[in-house]
Amino acid sequence: MIQIFNNSLTYANKTAIISDGKSFSYADLHQASAEFAQLLLAETDDLGEGRVAFMVNPGFDYVRVQWGIWQAGGIVVPLCLSYPLPSLRYTIENSGASVIVVSPEFEETLKGLASELACRFIVLGKNDQAKTTKKLPEVDDSRGAMILYTSGTTNLPKGVVSTHGNLNAQISSLIEAWKWTSKDSTVCVLPLHHVHGVVNVVSCALWAGASCEFLPNFSEKAIFDLIENAKINVFMAVPTIYFKLITYWEALSEDQQICLTQALRQLRFMISGSAALPVSVMERWETISGHLLLERYGMTEIGMALSNPYDGPRVAGHVGYPLPGVSVRLSEEGEIQVKGPTVFKEYWNKPESTAESFTEDGWFKTGDIAVIDEIGGYRILGRNSVDIIKSGGYKISALEIEEVLRQYPGIADCSVVGLPNDEWGELVAAAIVIKSHVDEKALSTWMREQMPAYKTPRKYAVLAELPRNAMGKVTKKDVVNLIQ
Repeated sequence: MIQIFNNSLTYANKTAIISDGKSFSYADLHQASAEFAQLLLAETDDLGEGRVAFMVNPGFDYVRVQWGIWQAGGIVVPLCLSYPLPSLRYTIENSGASVIVVSPEFEETLKGLASELACRFIVLGKNDQAKTTKKLPEVDDSRGAMILYTSGTTNLPKGVVSTHGNLNAQISSLIEAWKWTSKDSTVCVLPLHHVHGVVNVVSCALWAGASCEFLPNFSEKAIFDLIENAKINVFMAVPTIYFKLITYWEALSEDQQICLTQALRQLRFMISGSAALPVSVMERWETISGHLLLERYGMTEIGMALSNPYDGPRVAGHVGYPLPGVSVRLSEEGEIQVKGPTVFKEYWNKPESTAESFTEDGWFKTGDIAVIDEIGGYRILGRNSVDIIKSGGYKISALEIEEVLRQYPGIADCSVVGLPNDEWGELVAAAIVIKSHVDEKALSTWMREQMPAYKTPRKYAVLAELPRNAMGKVTKKDVVNLIQ
């Protein structure tokens, strides 16, 4: 039996999921997922790693579908709820999914595509009644379990194939490092087609026997209500969400702020990830909540690799140390390379890309550049492709410049990129989002007082907002297109 099922059997009568105003026990989840597995096995005894794409709202239905696919021997391919049809088509066609599962509100979106591609089409609550009672297949650790697609910030998304063994290793590593227990409760406010939401929040909670609540829509008030009423003690989010929570808190009355701050201090821990956390946001959140956010580093291909310690010093702008069971090294060029059971199996149908992503001695090349800090931890400088700007013979960290820019009065957010330039190779440029008037000449002068001149932007562009993907990560290809 798949390990997450084994673990959760212990907690049959405990609340596993809260969604749509209802509570569901682990027993409910086991029964509903087994029934969905039977539905998938109507025409076969084992899906045999067949891909099942599903566009299902976060909550009990999402998890019962995911677990049901696993129990039937299939590979889950979660679809992004906000993607337009061409992006959905790409994921479904690229993965070779033969079954598509949707919540009722997405029936019209994908019905035509399912017919065109001759995919079996299951609409929850409409044609999802199982008619078989077959013995579920044996699923071992070597089987493919999930295909998640990379964010595509630097090229076309690639399907990352993780086995059950990979997922077991990723989840158990975080359970140990972050001390998850069955007494924990959390809320998922993250998209469920990325590793952050799927593994770090939902799978870790259910592996540990904890409870996980889902909100129908993102709401700062709803999140704070859960915290104020002691409904959760673990919270994970991306930097964009913490920025929104800070803005919401600052608009409250002083009495409301005091009450919320007292409630926030009762949480066990809080994590930020999926994008670089601005030091200014980290420091402001610590003032508001009493929590120094735990930053970690990971990616679709490896799950989580590095984490600031649960107990011990956390350094702003740094991502800590290798997690249990994960081996990490830096190449001569400073690239983070990872090895261990958490590392994915392959890029779907891309053997050349898979081979190119590993060193000759089997280490995965992340493409992220880092340095070892003064206490032996890691500090990320940026992506080798988009966050390391090569200008005038220098290698410049865009993230370092962004941290300085955010300190300037009037700047709400920013993104630093390299623009193609005949003279410099790449020209350092900054897209800025402003909250009040910013004089570009004064800004340039100030920046040159903060850092060497070769690092300072030579071009500024004011944008209403920065382009981001579903996880809140700035898509720098789009920034370049907007400002060049």
